[in-house]
Amino acid sequence: MMDLRITDLPLDERPREKLARFGAGALDNAELLAIFLRTGVKGRSAIQIGRDLLEHYGSIGSLGSAGVEELSRQTGLGLAKACQLVAAFELGARAAREQTAQQPLDTPEIIYKTFAAQLAWIRHEQLLVALVDTRLRHSGSVEVSTGTLTETSAHPREVLRPVITRGAYGFVLLHNHPSGDPTPSLADDRFTRRLIEAADLLQLKFLDHVIIGRPD
Repeated sequence: MMDLRITDLPLDERPREKLARFGAGALDNAELLAIFLRTGVKGRSAIQIGRDLLEHYGSIGSLGSAGVEELSRQTGLGLAKACQLVAAFELGARAAREQTAQQPLDTPEIIYKTFAAQLAWIRHEQLLVALVDTRLRHSGSVEVSTGTLTETSAHPREVLRPVITRGAYGFVLLHNHPSGDPTPSLADDRFTRRLIEAADLLQLKFLDHVIIGRPD
């Protein structure tokens, strides 16, 4: 059985017309993806392809963390649409960071809000150093390592190097747990203690180590 084409839908149920009349908030995620995709493929409308993507990835956040190569293999995408989709999600993440850019990174809640879109849905562990100025505002980020936070994949000197070379007043350490559970591991706790000692020795302000999980 072939999927119903968007042009077969009543005018006020078509995603583009629905958005124009009622605003983006009236559309579900599959309909928003359909507007981006524009066209479907034989037997699958753009709306159904959007639903297929959401079912495959489980959430819009997980879809947003997928790379170009992986997305380009999904039915109805291809390289051009995969690149466009990655670019669209990146613009959304940057807009979210921009909204919080002038807030001081002085609480775990603000830190999470600033970096969740960037880290929460990544399927590998990433260690990030967020630099701050004297007013504790975010002034740049540096990726330190990718993989598992262990003694071999990360060292305090790798975290502190960009803080020193960029002349930052202080820093926040962040990493994600791909499982979505933000509970610190023993390795996390050990690394944090080592970093506190190293930062104190160099008189650098270490604000916090925040583990980015995912909302329930």
